[in-house]
Amino acid sequence: MTTLLEPGQIPQASGDAPRVLAPDAQDVFAHRARRFAQLADGHPLGDYLRFMGRLAQAQQKALDAMPAVPVPDDAARSQSRQHGMPLVPAQSWKRDPAWRTALRTILAEVGPAASETAAATLKAIGTLEDAALDGLAERVLRTELYGEQADKLTFVAAALQVYWTKLAAQLGSAALQPLDVPGVCPCCGALPAVSVIGASPEVPGLRYLHCSLCNSEWHMTRAQCTACDAGESAVAYQHIEGDKGLVQAETCDVCKSYLKLVRRDKDASADPVADDLATLALDILVDESGFSRSGPNLLLVPGGG
Repeated sequence: MTTLLEPGQIPQASGDAPRVLAPDAQDVFAHRARRFAQLADGHPLGDYLRFMGRLAQAQQKALDAMPAVPVPDDAARSQSRQHGMPLVPAQSWKRDPAWRTALRTILAEVGPAASETAAATLKAIGTLEDAALDGLAERVLRTELYGEQADKLTFVAAALQVYWTKLAAQLGSAALQPLDVPGVCPCCGALPAVSVIGASPEVPGLRYLHCSLCNSEWHMTRAQCTACDAGESAVAYQHIEGDKGLVQAETCDVCKSYLKLVRRDKDASADPVADDLATLALDILVDESGFSRSGPNLLLVPGGG
């Protein structure tokens, strides 16, 4: 594991750079599926990455089929902006039943590619009543990704991502305003899964945080801890020798947290979620150095099979 060069002179957001980027509903999960397929070739976790690619394909199909869902009206949007609150907060927004329809689509699509263990999980999810599914959804949205029935949470999370991505895409970038708390999503209030450089083609050197739930991205200054806001002197970058630094771990010596940084400016095909899951070895190395991850990848469930 190697520390990269110090950040040095880093571009900041100009007036023309978008502060928040809503997801591209037509391609967000399809792009992810393509990236999983690329990463799977020759990878020690190839079978797992291929299955996750199938899951991403299912998410895109569910999103394509999802009709328009209710979003906040003008009064609610104004109130959210006034109080600096996310527009569709994950833990209090009333979920439309469309998320459960998305879950059923996902179950049907990934079934043929599932292992025997995963197939049993999919079958068990299909037998659950709506109230039980909503209970699992609440656990995901609180990022309680452990405990009883943890094997079901990846698929529930995948459906929730589809639903919140639909909300974010309907709202659009113009409706999403940065919050006073820079480390949470301005759309849904969730934590970032990773940060990305090259998220905005207009200013490729800027860093954006990528939401773990709705796939929105929002600008945050580089060389600043996303968890505690500590500045450049506390931040370092780690990567695995030989991987060209496409995925790095930004570590903070103040709060002892880290968040991965995906360099889309180095490879435009990179995807925040796929490249994160393909570099779990980096998580292990940074964890062993005493740092704890500050934001979740909702598709990575410890003990979830």
